[in-house]
Amino acid sequence: MISFDILTVLQALYYILPAYFANSVPTIFGGGSQIDLGRSFTDGRPLFGPHKTIRGFVSGLIAGVIIGFLQGTIVVGFLLSVGALFGDLVGAFAKRRLNISSGYPFPVFDQLGFVAGALIFSSLLLPLGWPKIFFVLFFTPIIHVTTNVFAYFLKIKDVPW
Repeated sequence: MISFDILTVLQALYYILPAYFANSVPTIFGGGSQIDLGRSFTDGRPLFGPHKTIRGFVSGLIAGVIIGFLQGTIVVGFLLSVGALFGDLVGAFAKRRLNISSGYPFPVFDQLGFVAGALIFSSLLLPLGWPKIFFVLFFTPIIHVTTNVFAYFLKIKDVPW
């Protein structure tokens, strides 16, 4: 059984912080050329869609690495960031295959796909223990939804999800 320990929760959220930045910064600094260059998959739908851009990927990666650098774990920050960005791309790819339009909600994948990618990539160097993984998975949807609604009210996002 996992016991609630505030220090463990804070350590878990501190660890995943580069992924949070890598996932959110593209909302502000994205745009431009699509990462899939407008290509379609064999089903005729876009690979990722118009909201997944090269500038968004690069800005997210830079932001996450900066946070990792500030934490003193630049390589882990890089792995968390690139993992988060790839996890988000996997979610976008799945949404297109399921015919879910770009920008529409995809519960669970929208909130946890980037975290799964981040945890998988970072586990290559510094795996997170199960209690901390539990707390990351528990609190991320709450943080994700809250920040999206906040960004919507600030007019940074077009939709509150």
